[in-house]
Amino acid sequence: MPTAAKHEIGREKGAYVITRKSAFVDNGKARIETYIDGSGPALVVLPSYGRDGGEDYDRFAAAIARSGFSVLRPQPRGIGKSTGPMTDVSMQDQVDDVAAAIHELAGGKATILGHAYGNFVAKALACSHPDSVNGVILAATQASKFPDAVGNTPGIAGNLSEPESVRLSALTFAFFAPPSDARIWLEGWYPETLHMQMASVAKINTHDFWSAGKGPVLEIIAESDPFKPYSYWREFRDQFGSRITTRVITDASHALFPEQPDLIARAVLSWLQCKTS
Repeated sequence: MPTAAKHEIGREKGAYVITRKSAFVDNGKARIETYIDGSGPALVVLPSYGRDGGEDYDRFAAAIARSGFSVLRPQPRGIGKSTGPMTDVSMQDQVDDVAAAIHELAGGKATILGHAYGNFVAKALACSHPDSVNGVILAATQASKFPDAVGNTPGIAGNLSEPESVRLSALTFAFFAPPSDARIWLEGWYPETLHMQMASVAKINTHDFWSAGKGPVLEIIAESDPFKPYSYWREFRDQFGSRITTRVITDASHALFPEQPDLIARAVLSWLQCKTS
């Protein structure tokens, strides 16, 4: 049976305050810690490769919670207090981890936001658990084609044995737009989780869930994201038509959330409110 324990964390960060609850859900394979902000209809946030769902999303989560939503951030295995097998973990295993959190903490239904790597999990979840998904938000999703030099950057940036200068070069090249300081992402990586996630992607055919299910989708494109070159900005909408809404966030690259949390929050809230009106 799922179990839940809660505690609150209050942190003042600039002009906003984070008051977070932490709940634990056991699905029989893994025990997943989930951060919860606010109350109301649920938005689930799935983080990027090898990183947690914490500080990168705090300002965004606070803005969404203030607008009458609950924001759930299930932490991937190996991050925070989330535990479970870390080898031979499939994409479906990760989907089931999130689905358990939705069932236990969101009444079985939520809108799913996947950031970067989180897009894989969000899309697969929408295809395998359609009754649990109100809609999907794809933030900093990749195009169907991009250079290998771009695709290799997460493995470089998250490899703590690489020289700092090499990692910083990868972050500057693929993750942050000027004048953002890419150094903020030298910390906050979880190599074991990154390896687990990369291994799971190597075993799948992303076209099996490329459509992100059949429901409404908000695609958030970072203007300077090399994973989504300008020539591919219309790709998703051209393939799947009017159920896709596209928004471009200026002065941002693949990291996106630490760069422009307020602009992203406004785009997400506008779409959520239109979708539910």
